[in-house]
Amino acid sequence: MTLPFDPKLCPQQTFETGQPLFQEGDRAAFVYLVQSGRVDIYRGKGAHRRKLNTIGPGGVFGEMAVIDGEPRMADAIAGARTVCLLIPRAVLEEKLRTADPFIRALLRILVRNMRSMAAQLD
Repeated sequence: MTLPFDPKLCPQQTFETGQPLFQEGDRAAFVYLVQSGRVDIYRGKGAHRRKLNTIGPGGVFGEMAVIDGEPRMADAIAGARTVCLLIPRAVLEEKLRTADPFIRALLRILVRNMRSMAAQLD
């Protein structure tokens, strides 16, 4: 997936297998775009830890916490050597600022609904 982001504003970062990209409860600074490798998303701790998803090349994750400013809902761990494009909060906010107001509102509603559903599953 190629997105129109300035590489000076959106750096690439490499993560080694098993390396955390972020943890549940962290504050969000970036949205991640997987360029190669894979990232596993986990929720819960200890015996209650469960894998929710695997994000491969072209996949985007970490957007909810950037959109709504709430803490991360899950852990993101490199499932293999992974290269991601890091899209800073300010870049996403600028994209959203110029988007149709209906689309901005719809995104916020979707994020709120996802958080509400996740809370009910805990």
